[in-house]
Amino acid sequence: MSAPVVLLALGLGGCSFDLGSWSSAPEKEAAPKVAPTAPAVAGDAHGHATRAQALAKSGKTEEALAEFDKAITIDPHHAEALYNRGLLYQRERQHQLAVDDFTSANGLTPQRAEPLLARAISYLAMDKFKEAATDLDEAVQADPQNALAWTTRGQAYERLGDKDKAKASYGRAIAIRPRDDAARSGLARLGG
Repeated sequence: MSAPVVLLALGLGGCSFDLGSWSSAPEKEAAPKVAPTAPAVAGDAHGHATRAQALAKSGKTEEALAEFDKAITIDPHHAEALYNRGLLYQRERQHQLAVDDFTSANGLTPQRAEPLLARAISYLAMDKFKEAATDLDEAVQADPQNALAWTTRGQAYERLGDKDKAKASYGRAIAIRPRDDAARSGLARLGG
């Protein structure tokens, strides 16, 4: 993994493992879950996801993955559990598993930048630059004020050899977050 991708992955890896902050726009909330027809056994999907988040925060990755697995088994449409399990896989450099979870989370919560950005970071780590750029184009449309998405987009286009799109992306990231060192470095590399 290259140094810029590592920096971005670390930046995203520092996420709070809480999807409640994905978007402030109420119209973009996930579809309401249907009430279960039978009582949940030993806790519901949300309970397992909450325990998994706590375990992940305390560095207990294997236990956290097991709890996320339980949550997803109970509710395969649990976007929060899918996204957060993807972050754990990404942190463990299991990028294809991360991509799979981010893809599922994105399908359940369209128009959110986070799963697209996370998937793009894994794509970059896998040297799949076109796929990363496609996700990042969509991510910046979903959240035009997401500086990390713009910086990562700059990296994807830089690696694809499209200096104009890379410069524009880095410039947009700096406009949003003036002290974005990764975007500043990228712009400097490209002579911007």
